[in-house]
Amino acid sequence: MLRPAVLSLLLSCAVSLTSAAVILENGMPILWAQTAGQVTDLPTQNGILTPDPWHFLHRMSLHRLMIAATDPFMGSMGTNATDSPMWGLPLQLAWMLTSGRLADPTAATTCGLQTGDTMCISTQSWWGCVNYFASALPFLSAAQQGFMGAGAQVQMQVPEGVLGYCTNYADCATSYPDAMTKWDAFFQGLKAASASLLPENEKKDALLGLFWAAQMASSYASAACNSRQSHYSPVEVAFSQSWQNSAEYVAAAHFQSNMAKSALFITPLPSRVLQVGDSAPNIADLSEAENHTLYIFSWMSSINSLLGGSLVHMWQSAMCSVTTREKGREMLEQLLLNPGFATSSFLSIISEMTTGC
Repeated sequence: MLRPAVLSLLLSCAVSLTSAAVILENGMPILWAQTAGQVTDLPTQNGILTPDPWHFLHRMSLHRLMIAATDPFMGSMGTNATDSPMWGLPLQLAWMLTSGRLADPTAATTCGLQTGDTMCISTQSWWGCVNYFASALPFLSAAQQGFMGAGAQVQMQVPEGVLGYCTNYADCATSYPDAMTKWDAFFQGLKAASASLLPENEKKDALLGLFWAAQMASSYASAACNSRQSHYSPVEVAFSQSWQNSAEYVAAAHFQSNMAKSALFITPLPSRVLQVGDSAPNIADLSEAENHTLYIFSWMSSINSLLGGSLVHMWQSAMCSVTTREKGREMLEQLLLNPGFATSSFLSIISEMTTGC
């Protein structure tokens, strides 16, 4: 059962103008303890699992169940219980909730607002829509591949009158074949990895490659959400586009989005929806870290545009081996988390790495 007092405290912390968005509670994604701990905790109808991905706890439950089901196959990721790259997904969802990005941006309803249903994820939210592709689609694939129990069938709930969201495996495989094929390949790859004779670092790199290929396929499929960007300010839209673009870099570097690394990258994301007049790095009610992150995102997006999209391609070309991907991950951390790291160094290092491929 949801504890209103706890939720109220969390959300009041989240909208505080003096700190970053809250994404962790007792070392776990917010409200984790109130999510489904096992598949049988999800609602069912006629033997079919029927989670409601438009309720925050249900959507977060999808991630908890996927992490639990895949952990036995994640040995190459490390010895910690939170080393799975799948931890980045629930932390991302937590940030979207506490920064107000899952609420109804049209103000036509109180969905997601403190004055309404705080656990509601609006079908009009661009962020909620994009995240659907990174939550519902992988869960449907995981169930299809047997991770939720033999023969498990899933039918996602959808609010009455809402169209445009695929809700079961067959539906999603027809509408978004590339995304579903790549999620299938990831979950199949996990099973195959246990019998693989590859060295652990190569096995890990291969699995992360499959994971990010699936994530990016979900991201490309979420272009179906683009009409919802009209509900936001041009500043928020620009940020949302640079946020999506940043995934190209972490994907190519096979970033291990475990709990610790993901928290480092997600915590400094803006703790509220951006409005007209917000201009990083000088947004007074956002922290220095949030301003820095927004500035770097904007810089990378601008440079990539000026170069006709070649910055992303240069980076992807440079990420040509296990070794260069390790260096790439280190460089991304420096760029996003170390204000003293010169952006000019980023460009020169990429050029150097590209020539070595």
